[in-house]
Amino acid sequence: MSTQAAPANSNLFREYIGAEFNNVKFSDVPINSNVEFHFILSFAIDYDTSGSPSPTNGKFNVFWDSDNLGPSQVSSIKSSHSNVKVALSLGGDSVGDGSAYFNPSSVDSWVSNAVSSLTDIIRQYNLDGIDIDYEHFNADPDTFAECIGQLVKTLKKNGLISFASIAPFDDDDVQSHYKALWKSYGDLIDYVNFQFYAYDQGTTVSQFINYFNTQSSNYNGGNVLASFISDGSGGLTPENGFFTACNRLKSQNKLHGIFIWSADDSKRNGFRYEKQSQALLAISH
Repeated sequence: MSTQAAPANSNLFREYIGAEFNNVKFSDVPINSNVEFHFILSFAIDYDTSGSPSPTNGKFNVFWDSDNLGPSQVSSIKSSHSNVKVALSLGGDSVGDGSAYFNPSSVDSWVSNAVSSLTDIIRQYNLDGIDIDYEHFNADPDTFAECIGQLVKTLKKNGLISFASIAPFDDDDVQSHYKALWKSYGDLIDYVNFQFYAYDQGTTVSQFINYFNTQSSNYNGGNVLASFISDGSGGLTPENGFFTACNRLKSQNKLHGIFIWSADDSKRNGFRYEKQSQALLAISH
């Protein structure tokens, strides 16, 4: 018998923040006290911070807007909102002018460097969790699975993080890597931040539900979250029925939470959909 409860409706709301350097602050984002709220700092990347960044084999550096989203701002938002936790996301799509690659020299050396560098960042910023968002790979799926799996296992064992998530999207190469990780270490992954906004712009409610069900079977037993991108560039948008789809999932006990990419983009519309997402999640889940 598995002790893990079957995924059910949840009041979890998550939001990526800090990748676009437009001065967005934690305190700009409306926080509903009746949800569980995760900010996800974007990104920490194992590249150096030179003019033309190159890979550092697991030695992570901060690439988010740390002037506005630094350790003191993390402390402040967490002390003023007891329902807020803050995580950091690893990787992302790009670094400098190029793609950010998962590029380990070996499993052992990468894991050792990653545990050491991330322990420092997690302690400095008083963070609660990590998210895995590599999107380009110079390593096979099994190597990715071992590196990330051992990293998450060690950080959890050492009491540095209380949750971990992955952020795959519907691309064959991406899925092969994350599904290998899920197969070997899925019990350590608390949430699947599936990037449903990477599907075509103009996605309908019924298509979204189909995509959700497909990815829930790919990440079987996982808490797959519903998602949208706040600049409207892909997937099912709030204007086209995102919240209709969420209500439908909720009626089937499958709304495990909502995440948004990103607070940076939402700043210009006054965070209206952050408010709406949290209001939906806060109604007795």
